[in-house]
Amino acid sequence: MGTILQAVYSVSDPLSPIGTPDDRGFTAVTSASDCHGMWYSALLVAPSVLFVIYLATSAIKNMKRFFVGRSFIMILYYALLWIATLLNLAWCSLQAWECSPGKEVLWNILSLFTSSGMLFLEISLVAFLLKGNYSGGMEAMFHNLIISGTLVGVDVLLKVVYVFGFGIPLFIRVGSSHWAKWGVWTIHKLLPTAAYGFILFVHFSKWRDKLPPRPSFYNYIAVMFFVSALAFFASGLAAFGVEFGIWLYNFTLISYHSMYLPFLYATFLADFFQEEDFLLENAYYSEMRDAGFFDSEWD
Repeated sequence: MGTILQAVYSVSDPLSPIGTPDDRGFTAVTSASDCHGMWYSALLVAPSVLFVIYLATSAIKNMKRFFVGRSFIMILYYALLWIATLLNLAWCSLQAWECSPGKEVLWNILSLFTSSGMLFLEISLVAFLLKGNYSGGMEAMFHNLIISGTLVGVDVLLKVVYVFGFGIPLFIRVGSSHWAKWGVWTIHKLLPTAAYGFILFVHFSKWRDKLPPRPSFYNYIAVMFFVSALAFFASGLAAFGVEFGIWLYNFTLISYHSMYLPFLYATFLADFFQEEDFLLENAYYSEMRDAGFFDSEWD
């Protein structure tokens, strides 16, 4: 079994850290260029760049629909999506900072802002979809902001204490012997796994009527439950000293940073745009019918 894990988790693997862990569990890296392989960087940067290009090319059309729909919540999420996307693009493009001497603080700050922005979208999206509709004014928007902001604020405070207070390298590559980092991530990944699992449990229970009847919502929850459970399992393996857990955790990290924001857009905002098209067509048809354009069909 150990031979198999060693073969899977090799230095040539783009998902594995380069070098040998020292006594503290930190991975020794000779230079910034040795930190991440070409494929690792490509798997992160390419999807992020393509998604930014897609958002930029569709920005004018999307903004017109926002002004027609006049949904404060959707405008807010679109703006937050742009912020999170740009932060994620910077995080994916500046991977060399992780291994560059003197830039560890900058890398920790960038990682903290990026992860917090994506977490805010993740939490607020679930809170929003639980309402079951796209309508909402300023009161609903601020209520959602308060809930999501409070949870993310607590998460940020804890990470700041871990990273800058206790010196736990949450965002720096370390070996499996650094149990403190992997213990923190195990607990951190347990919480969303439990939350998504609870929603799925309610969906298949007698209380399912209390949840919104939207198939896209449960597809999103099922995918996020799988990703969170896989990350929880991987960090748990790493906490017990299994090096394959680091490989698996890096795989979930790449998947999350490269695919989550496009997946969120497809599940959430794209559905809103399609719904707006349908509503506009109905509005135009009603205006034309009231004006008598279809009276000749009954003659």
